[in-house]
Order: sequence, then C-alpha cells, then structure tokens
Amino acid sequence: MSERPLAICPPQQRRDAGARPAGRLAAVARYLAPAAVCLLFGLSAVADPGNHARIAIIIDDMGNALADGKRAIELHGAITFAFLPHTPFASQLAKRAHGMDKEIMLHLPMQSRVGSRLGPGALTLHMTEREFRETLEAGLESVPHVTGVNNHMGSLLTQHPGAMDWLMQVLKDYGGLYFIDSRTSLQTVAQQLAREHALAHGRRDIFLDNIRTPEAIRAQLRQLVRKARVCGAAVGIGHPYPRTIEVLQAELPRLRRQGVRLVPASELTSIDPWRETWHACLSPLPKVARNSKQ
Repeated sequence: MSERPLAICPPQQRRDAGARPAGRLAAVARYLAPAAVCLLFGLSAVADPGNHARIAIIIDDMGNALADGKRAIELHGAITFAFLPHTPFASQLAKRAHGMDKEIMLHLPMQSRVGSRLGPGALTLHMTEREFRETLEAGLESVPHVTGVNNHMGSLLTQHPGAMDWLMQVLKDYGGLYFIDSRTSLQTVAQQLAREHALAHGRRDIFLDNIRTPEAIRAQLRQLVRKARVCGAAVGIGHPYPRTIEVLQAELPRLRRQGVRLVPASELTSIDPWRETWHACLSPLPKVARNSKQ
C-alpha cells in the first residue's frame, strides 16, 4: 500500500494560511479528523483525497460446492478466492479462477475455542511440529496457484505464538506467501508473528454475510466502502452463498462507477510494521468476533 506523509496544511486549505490562528486550527482539525479516526481504531492508511478508495473482497469456503463456486468465480473484477484444503472441487475451481486472473488463497482450517468441526487439513494445538508442517504443506499442495493464506475459524490457534511461528516459517519457506488474519479472536498474535518473519500480512475489516439477507449484505458492503473512503483501504470477507453473489453482481459495477477500486487481497498487505498499526476494524471487535465463525 502506498502512503504519503500527512500534510499539516493540505493544498485545498492553504488559502487559510493568512487567517487568524483559530481559523487555521479549525482548518487543520477538519483535515486531520479522518487521521484521528484511523489512529483511534488502528485502521489502514489514511486516504489521500486525490486517490480512489481500495477494497479487497475475499470469498472464503471455496471448494465444496461446484455450482456455487463457478458462480462466484464469474464475478467481475479482482475478487480473491480462498479454498479449503482437500475439498472435492478446490483444484478444478482454483485452476479456473487462476485462468481468469483471480488471486488464489488457501483457507486454512485452525482449531477454534468452541470445538467446531474443522474438516480435512486442519491445524490443532495437539500436533507436533512435524505433524503441523506436514499437514500445512499438504494443504498448500492441494490448492494450485496459491499466493496467500487466511484462517478458517482459528479463534484458539491464532492466540498461540508457537503455532503461529510454525505457520509463518512454512509460509516463508514456500517463497513468502502472504497471510491475512480473519480476526476470529481478539487475542490473535498472527500478524505479530508474520511481521517477525518479514511476511506480507493484513487483516479482515468486515464480514459481509454473517446475516444472509440481501439487505444485511448490502449494509456490510456499504460499511466496507465507508471504511475504505476514510482510511484508504479495507478488506472484506464473504462466502459463495447465493445471496452474497447476487448482491456483489449488482453492487460491484456501481462501486466502479463511484471510483472505488477493487484490488487483489495481496495489494492490501504489507511487511511494514508502521502500517500494520493503522489497519484494523472500525466495528467494535467483540461484537464482530462473536458474530463470526470462530
């Protein structure tokens, strides 16, 4: 993500330079208000008023349903697709998506606090380092064209530095795959360990379809765009649900006309620790974590 240092007196407000001190302070305060919001909530880079807002949308849970997966891949624009390992249609759909210039991720199952069923290829705290590595490597090999990884559930595993250290080491050994933290736990240390391994990383800002109605999905998409407009960029995660695909089919062309840029997830990752402190979720995190898959 490209950034510019904050200008204390931006061009459009230089005409205030000769005003009385109170006027100058008010002008500066108006300009810095978005920066204050981003700093307060740990958001990504402050938007440059001359640039378009950028959003990345990741479609998780790909690979189990062929028809739904094909419909999702047909969405126009730089949607990123995250495939569960060892699923029946992961290889076929990932190759199809790659052929359409879509970015491919591994949607990696990780142990949760609530004991949810994880499916094949899951990482757990009970594994030895060798078991952990072999399971992860097999998952990566099961999905062609992988460029990054995000977590499926993982509210327990992402809290453990040792497990996250093993994870990031394998991603580094695979040529430096990026990692996006789905943020299913408020105590996650995944980004901290990615940073220590000098891996590009990012985090989810908005879940689009925890409530699977068109009205709720549209509201979440608007929230994603608002965040991107204020802070330059934002990452949303959805699923190949029919309602989600219908909403995105209708709304993505409108976003393009409004100047919102849809970019691959990798474009909103960074290894820069200063930038990482600016990137988080505007919504109250405890509420988001409770409503999301853990």
